[in-house]
Amino acid sequence: MRRHLPSLNGLQCFEAAARHLSFTRAADELSLTQSAVSKQVAQLEAMLQHPLFRRIRKRLHLTPEGAVYLSEARKILAQVEMSTRYMQSYGGESQVLNVATLPTFGARWLIPRLKGFRFRHPDINLNILHRSEPFDMAQERVEVAFFFGHGAWPRAECIKLLDEELVAVCAPGALEGMAVDEPLDLTRLVLLQSATRPEAWHDWFAAQGQYTEHSYHGPRFDTFYMSLRAAQAGCGVALVPRFLAQEELDEGKLVVPWSFALRSRDGYYMAYPEHMAELDKVRAFIDWIRERID
Repeated sequence: MRRHLPSLNGLQCFEAAARHLSFTRAADELSLTQSAVSKQVAQLEAMLQHPLFRRIRKRLHLTPEGAVYLSEARKILAQVEMSTRYMQSYGGESQVLNVATLPTFGARWLIPRLKGFRFRHPDINLNILHRSEPFDMAQERVEVAFFFGHGAWPRAECIKLLDEELVAVCAPGALEGMAVDEPLDLTRLVLLQSATRPEAWHDWFAAQGQYTEHSYHGPRFDTFYMSLRAAQAGCGVALVPRFLAQEELDEGKLVVPWSFALRSRDGYYMAYPEHMAELDKVRAFIDWIRERID
């Protein structure tokens, strides 16, 4: 028995009341009575053994516990709605294709290549998801995933898209009055670190026979896009895949202060589960991307 599973009605009433900070307005939105909303919230509080609201001078306020639970309740309701919409379209004339991608790769490489897909395949609705960490495609109902690695994904077919070379980039103004005659000169700038590539600067210097204690020092960013923006803002020098920075390099917003490029051992791949290879929506998307591999 699921003794700690609240009702969806209770979650909806709580979320609406928290959003409006009013049981009355929540009741109007949900087409319920004010007492029904109040009762649902009271039952939820009893289950959680924590108060979710307090009345202060006749005004409704979330408690600290209520604020924490609100975030979780919204995730649950959003997931239920997404799953319902997925099933509504499942097997019908209109199908949803869930595609997972690395954030910056998705924005810079994938999205420009989606232009026109909707017109050729009007029955396929793309749902693009950001995924930076490894995940189970079956568990998360993802049909296609774009990832960086050595080209293997459990129980999946993988297609190589492109190789990668890492280059140092910074804002043009960061080099004013500064000569870069060797790689170590860049340590006079702040080395912007990537959370997904903690060894990047060390490997970049080592490949040129250089070593510095500064390789791991500097602010750390979750995505390459954040690193690019920090470099463009003059926060320091970032080590990023050249193709992800090409737009800023072409526009002169970023420059390469030292021309050495570190070729990565891994590359970018597209993966899809083996058992879905013949699904029409998966095959249509795979063929579309393969036609647009540079």
